[in-house]
Amino acid sequence: MSMYTPIKSSKIYEQIAEQIEQLILSGELRSGDRLPTERELAEQFHASRTAVREAMKLLEQKGLVDMRPGRGTRVIDGTSAAMRDSLGLMMRVGQTGSVNVVEVREILEPEIAALAAARAGEEHLAAMREAVRIMDESLDDATAFIIADNDFHRALARGSKNILILALVDSIVGLLSEQRKQIFSVEGGPQRGNHHHRLILDAVTRHDEKAARDAMRAHLEQVRADVGQK
Repeated sequence: MSMYTPIKSSKIYEQIAEQIEQLILSGELRSGDRLPTERELAEQFHASRTAVREAMKLLEQKGLVDMRPGRGTRVIDGTSAAMRDSLGLMMRVGQTGSVNVVEVREILEPEIAALAAARAGEEHLAAMREAVRIMDESLDDATAFIIADNDFHRALARGSKNILILALVDSIVGLLSEQRKQIFSVEGGPQRGNHHHRLILDAVTRHDEKAARDAMRAHLEQVRADVGQK
């Protein structure tokens, strides 16, 4: 059964692009997914291959797909990547450092944790548990620990079930990784961080929004203190 709806009115290529864009925004199509061929899409949409080709160009301009001759068309996270690159450049030029990152996190992450406590499903909790396990086993491996730390906070963002929140978190993941490198080198920093992760996970698992919010605030107080030692 096709996930696409046949097109019947004018400006067909825009309607094709809109349908695919909505599938991407809803998460039904994810970054890395390969789209059907031009011919297959034309058949599913009951449209011409020219209309499909124009729709793909429109989606590519929006940073939603990557078109490669001979390799097909894949969904990409180009919008978040562009935002991430712009923020990274801004931070380097402004030399504003970790304090600004902490302030942004203090604004966003307590409410992300509260939303996750209200909405997260078992798949999100499982991803958080796995990230905590890897961090526990990687206290001497900065790279593995930081990847798992990023995964923990991305799982929280996914658990909020708000696609804009996930895009915002993805857009600053590079900045967060740099900050986490700083904290990893502070004596006891990784251990303190994962202690707070477990408290956040416990609150989200119990679907306790207030406890999740408070646990994240406590975590960010620890982050601010550890960053201040660098």
